[in-house]
Formats: sequence, C-alpha cells, structure tokens
Amino acid sequence: MRKTLAFAIGLLFMVGRTFAGAADAIDIPFEKFQLSNGLTVVVHEDRKAPVVAVGVWYHVGSKDERPGKTGFAHLFEHLMFQGSENFRDEFFRPLEQVGATDRNGTTNADRTNYFETVPTTALDMTLWLESDRMGHLLGAIDQKVLDEQRGVVQNEKRQGDNEPYGLAYERILRASFPEGHPYRWDTIGSMDDLNAASLDDVKQWFRDYYGAANTTVVLAGDIDAATAKEKIQKYFGAIGSGPPLARREAWVAPRTDSSRDVAQDRVAQVRIYRSWNVPQRYTADLSRLQIAAAILGGGKTSRLYERLIYREQLADSVGVSIEPMELASLFGLDVDVKRGVDPARVEQVIAEEWQRFLDKGPTEEELKRVKTSILAGVVRSVEKVGGAGKARTLAEGQVYNDDPASYKASLARLDAATVADVHNAAKNWIARGDYTLVVEPFADYKAAPESVDRSKGLPTVERFPDLSFPAIERGTLRNGIEVVLARRTSLPVVQLSLQFDGGYASDQGRKLGTASFAMAMLDEGTRSLDALQIAKRQEELGVGISAGAGLDATAVSMDALKAQLKPSLALFAEIVRHPAFASTDLERVRGLWLSGIAQERTQPVSIALRLLPPLVYGEGHPYAIPLTGSGTADSIRALTAQDLADYHRDFIRPDNARIMVAGDTTLAEITRELDAVFGDWKAPSAVLKKPAVDQVVQPSRPRVFLMDRPGAQQSLILAGETAPSSRAKNYLEIGTMNTILGGSFTSRLNMNLREDKHWAYGVRSLMQSAEGPGLFLLYAPVQTDKTAESVRELIKEARDINGARPITREEIDKVRNNDIRELPGRFETTTAVLGAVVDIVRNGRPDDYVQTFKQRVEGQKEDDIRAAAREVIKPDALTWVIVGDLAKIEAGVRALNVGEVKVVDADGKPVR
Repeated sequence: MRKTLAFAIGLLFMVGRTFAGAADAIDIPFEKFQLSNGLTVVVHEDRKAPVVAVGVWYHVGSKDERPGKTGFAHLFEHLMFQGSENFRDEFFRPLEQVGATDRNGTTNADRTNYFETVPTTALDMTLWLESDRMGHLLGAIDQKVLDEQRGVVQNEKRQGDNEPYGLAYERILRASFPEGHPYRWDTIGSMDDLNAASLDDVKQWFRDYYGAANTTVVLAGDIDAATAKEKIQKYFGAIGSGPPLARREAWVAPRTDSSRDVAQDRVAQVRIYRSWNVPQRYTADLSRLQIAAAILGGGKTSRLYERLIYREQLADSVGVSIEPMELASLFGLDVDVKRGVDPARVEQVIAEEWQRFLDKGPTEEELKRVKTSILAGVVRSVEKVGGAGKARTLAEGQVYNDDPASYKASLARLDAATVADVHNAAKNWIARGDYTLVVEPFADYKAAPESVDRSKGLPTVERFPDLSFPAIERGTLRNGIEVVLARRTSLPVVQLSLQFDGGYASDQGRKLGTASFAMAMLDEGTRSLDALQIAKRQEELGVGISAGAGLDATAVSMDALKAQLKPSLALFAEIVRHPAFASTDLERVRGLWLSGIAQERTQPVSIALRLLPPLVYGEGHPYAIPLTGSGTADSIRALTAQDLADYHRDFIRPDNARIMVAGDTTLAEITRELDAVFGDWKAPSAVLKKPAVDQVVQPSRPRVFLMDRPGAQQSLILAGETAPSSRAKNYLEIGTMNTILGGSFTSRLNMNLREDKHWAYGVRSLMQSAEGPGLFLLYAPVQTDKTAESVRELIKEARDINGARPITREEIDKVRNNDIRELPGRFETTTAVLGAVVDIVRNGRPDDYVQTFKQRVEGQKEDDIRAAAREVIKPDALTWVIVGDLAKIEAGVRALNVGEVKVVDADGKPVR
C-alpha cells in the first residue's frame, strides 16, 4: 500500500521494532499507575540527558467517528493547539521558548497523541499546558476558532489531494472495508463533513472522548516515578473521567473475491497498488506477516525488488508493507511501473513471485537475514526517549494492548516465527479476507479535589539544564586524511561521514546530474560485489551505508554496530574506493533516475526547485542548476560509465576528503581502523579543481514566472534571491532574522497566511546552506483562489520587516530563548552529534562551537539582526515561480504588477 506516511510509518514501527531475539536484551523499565479519575500513567527513568519526553495519548481516532461526521478527531488535533481557557495563545509558543524538541500532535484511525521533549526544568509548565487543554478546553473554542482551524485542515487536505496519487489511499480504504466498517474513511475526513460540523457537534465530540479515563500519559527521561506521581496528581487529578465508552472488537473483514478499479491522475507513470485485510495489532499472524512483507518487498534483497527492478528492470520502485491498526490491518503492495513497460507484464511477474512464496514459503536464509536487519533497527530505535523512541513504544503498548511492555511479546513472537509459521500465515491471509460489542461495567471513577489554582496562569520556567556535548578530537591518517571525532558512548554504534568537496556545483563543465548519479552508483556494485551482495552484506552486519550529494559536497555515510566495526569499515571502503560503474547497473539506475526526474516534473515543489536556481544565479554559474541535483533527462540519457569514473577520479580522492565520526569509539581506535582501509589510498596526479562559486548580481526588479498545472487545487509559490554564504560572519543574526520572518510555526508569514487567513497549511522562509551565495526563499503552497492575494501578503511582509514593522525585541528574545533552551535536547542522538560535527568542519566553525553556542546567541545585538534583515530581504530582487492552474490564477497575478510576467514550461522555456 502506498499512503506515503501511513504505510512507511507502519512498517518502521511494527517491523523495525519487533525483532524477537532482542526480547530479553531490549528492556525499557517502567512504572505504571492510575489516578482515581481513570488516567493511566507510565513512567520510564533515563538520566542520559536532562530532558523529559511527554506523551499524552487519547484513545480516540477516526474509527470512532460516524459517516457524515468524519474528520473530527483530526480537527481536534488542530483545535487543541489553539489555546485553552487559562492559556489563550498558540501552544507552540511557550514550548518554543523553553527549547522543546520533537513537539507535535498526530492523529490516525485509532488514537490522537501530543508529544514534546522538554528540559527537565520545564516539565511543570508542560504538564500545566497539557492538563489545561485536557480539562479546560471547551471555553476557549468559539465559532471563530472553529472556522479558522477548519480552514487550515481543509488546506491540509487540499495539499495532500494535490500531490500525485494523492487520492489513492481513500479509494483503497473504501474498497478494503465493507459498509459500516470504521476504517472506510481517511483520518482527515471529507470536505463536506468538515463544512457541516457545528460548534455543538465539535464540543460534544470532545466531551465524549477526551476524559481522563480514555487517556494515557507517558513520561520518559530525567524523572522518577515518585516525582511523576506527585506532578501528575497535581495537574491532572481534578480532571473529569469522561463518560463510559464502548470499545469495538477486532473486525478484520477478510475478503474472498478480487475486485479492480482503474483511476486517472496527473502522474508520471503507472502505479499498481494491491492490498489484503489481515489481523489486527499484537497478533501472532501479523508478526509473521511482517516477516513475509520484508522478504517479498522490503528492500533491495527482497524477491520482488530483485525480479522487477534489478533483474528484469520492469519497475522503478516496489514495496510490500503493513499498516497495523487496532481492529484490522492492511497488507499492501505498491509498484511504480517503468514507463514504456506493459503494466500487465508487471502484474504477471508479481503473480509469479507471490505464488512461488505461497507454494514454498521463505528460506531459512531469508528468515535469518530479515530478523538480523530488524534487530539493527530495534537497537537504534530505543536511543531516544522522545519522538519515535521509548516513550512512543510504551504508549503504544498501553493504549492498544493495556500493557506498556507489549513490545517484548512482539519481539518474542518474531523470534519464535519459523519458516513454516510464516508460510502458513501467508497462505491463510494473503492468498485470498464480524462485529461483536462487549459492554463491561464502568469503574466508579471519581475526580480528586482541584489542587491547582489555574487563575494564577501558566507556571513560569526559570531554570534550564546545561548542555552536554562531547569534546571534538582531531587526528590524521597516514595519507593525510583528517579525522574529526565526537565520542558518544551511550549506544554501541559508530557513525561516520566521509565528506568530499564538490556536490551539485561540481557538475559545472560536466553533464548535469553527474555528481548525484555517481554517488548513487557507489553501492550498486564494486569490483568484487554486485548490488545485491552489498545489500545482503549490510543486513548481515546490521550496518547502513549510503552515499549522496548536496550543493557543495558529496558524502558517503556509515552507521555501524560497534561490535561489527571492522568488517563494516571494510565494506564501506570497498564501496568508496572501488565502484564498478558496470554498464548493466548504469542502465538499470538510469531508468530509475529518469523516472525520478519525470516524477519531479509532476510535483509542484520539485518543479519550482528545478526552475528557480537558473533564473536567480544566471547562466554559467555553478549553482544555476535544478536544486534537486538530479540533472535533466537529456543529460542523464547521455551519461556514460566513463563520465562516472572520471568524476570519481577527480573528486572522490583522499586529498579532497575529511572523515567526521561520532559514537562509541576512541580517536586511537577509529584512526587505526580507518588507516587499515584508507591509509594506503593515494591521490591521483591531476590537480584538484573545485568550482568557483563567485558572487552574482541581483536583478534590479522583480520577475514572475508562471507554469501551468491545469486542475491544481493549490498554487505553489516559491520566491528567491541570492543571500550570504552559510559561512558568513553574521550567519547567526541572519538565522534569527529568518526565524522571525518565516522560519518557525509562530513566524510572521505562517501566522498571517495559515493562522489568520487560513489560506495555506504552512508558509515558510528558508535560508539554503551554501559555501557561495545561498538562496533566501519564500515558500507558500496556497489555495488556488487566494494565489494573488497570497503573493501580495508575502510582499507586504517582506517590505514591512524593514519598514512599517521592524523586528521587535520581543521577537528577538523569543528566538534567542528557544535557540538556547532547546540545546540540551537537540543532541540526544548520535546522528545529531555527527550532524553538528559536519556543520563545524564544513563551515569552519571553532571546535567548541556547540559548547559556546549559548554565549554566541546571547551576544547577538538587536541592531545587527535588523541589519541582517536589510542585507538579505530585498523584495525588488525577488524572482517568483508560481505553479498552478493558470486559467484561474494568471489574471490575478498579472494584475498585481509585481514585475515582468512570463509563462514557462517545466524546463523553464518560454511558452508566452
């Protein structure tokens, strides 16, 4: 199934978390208790960082809605961010001020959750906020607030529907589940139902489902159970339990007959979806089917990938995954058919491989390999307390299975799964598909007396924990390659990034896309290993190796288990130093790449990112290329193996390399092991030539370029101009200025177009990182009938920040406080530490940059921040690219008289 987020997340959370061999090794200790009002609380103590992950999980989702009243659960996710009776403001504001990370809310068919990771000293404030919106919300919801958020949600729906294949998931749900089944509609609901929702309807929904007895609170991190119990009782104890609720029984509704639909959309290629109804969460057969999904289509070593993509090259992508849910799950297949290939042939191959699996089942080698691969994911998933880490794992078990330790049983089920078990589950469920209501006595819950005087307002946070970040160490290999290490021993992993100067900009004088394509080819085969052997070896070692390119650099990265460091580095070096660039691999990847470019040309954001840089930088500049880095169809068709080998010789070389490392190793150990695989690597005799990314001349007046996308439900507005390098001395002031204008949820742009006018789901300004002149961008996907009005507002905001509404001290303090206070939670993971090291090295920052970041932020002068706004934001130099239905938007845009207007095609060529 391809619901871009739902199915991917389902696989990560149900497959990536359930390696049973780790049932004993993976342990998340917790204490669980219940208040007298029925609120369930789970506490996990982890003193690794001075932060606490807070998760509030309401056991209500779109399955609890009724036909004609869909979308309520997701609508409330938005409403509950808009303030409560005792805090009449956006809930993100105080969380930003204390440096909260991993903060958001999400809704699916079965639950709604809110989560944030906050400094320990901000826990009281956070619990006050969460309890106030749980127990004191309805007085803050009026018709104006409802209409505003209804508009935001509808724009979110338009944005999703506007994407290629955006309506596929709704069709899949309607076809998969019978009339009366609560999974027949998408979480976001329908436009008609959202428009029909009255204020009374919405408030009754909250009274029914958001009581204490239907809620689980999880606290994970720098806290113990005794402290948690006192704080939870204080803030949540007086909240009412809510009414008794009927819980639906599992209703898998397996189907016996095949059915088929054909639909049309504005997409680049045929995509085939296929789905089966399978058992609900926490069942043995679902665990077994997760293994089957990985073997059939879970990655490069899967049967369908090997046949459809690697061997016969009939498709550009294939995936088999499971969307796990509480009443039933969906087992899904999706395939992007290569253009020019008969879809019937692809379906024939799928049928052959499916039947082969149903006839003989998996092999012992496949079973072992998939379990090993999953184990690596499990080990890494429990590093964080927040986000997708330990707090979420405990909450899922409690909400869905009344047991926070349910992950252990899931791991055990996977460990116990045999070849025969997986084979039988497949024959029972994916070879061909009742409602009982049980009413149990409702506990006699009673609310405790109110213990908080909420009239005093939000508790203040006066203390913030200090940052913990490892010291940077530097060494050198015997051939001169610099090694930069930040040692972090909390998890037995070692991550490294081998960085080379170059990137997309090094395509200058070559065929566009060469850098990205060459890096993508590194793991497609070496002199001694083919692509599938490389993929299998990675799974055997539990290592992840990837390569890619950015604007100014290319990198090969590795994420290895410490116990497998030596063989992992051997494989890593083989990939870096000895790529084969074999013609068969080249042609296979070329086909995938051309399909990717075709996809880019159907997606509004990608279209704009391809068009804008050449217009801003001008012909001949190294940055005057599609910002996706993928090149053009013509340039990719012309690429040869020699082109790739030449690029590898010219840029992937030891005198152009630096190695950044983070994780559980010492400088002596990692230098020794790297020397063993890279120390004898010698640079070629040819002089290294790096692209000259000189300054460019700003245009003297605005320009507007329109591209037609008939039938588009939204217009994508992207405006840009050149901006200072990310190495500029005043990069901090520039960043602060940008955050105020459009770099955060509560920025001027987002509050204007999303929150005040609800014309868009999200509006941003961005600073593109670049060694030369970067890009300052205004990004706004807006509803079609507000395109011209949105452009007008963007221009007004860009002028006002240097005119009628200069940056205020209050805005500066908000950004400054957030930048400082989120620091303790920013570097919880090894990946985050490595990212900081890469930033320090590539941008020439001092080694103590992170440790001194607080002083640097505090040292910013208000006048310097306002000066940065004047330096960067030049409305009369902006180049505008607008992608939308020109029949509906062109006249309005021309009437603005922003500047010269041209209509161009997807390649930037004038149409009129």
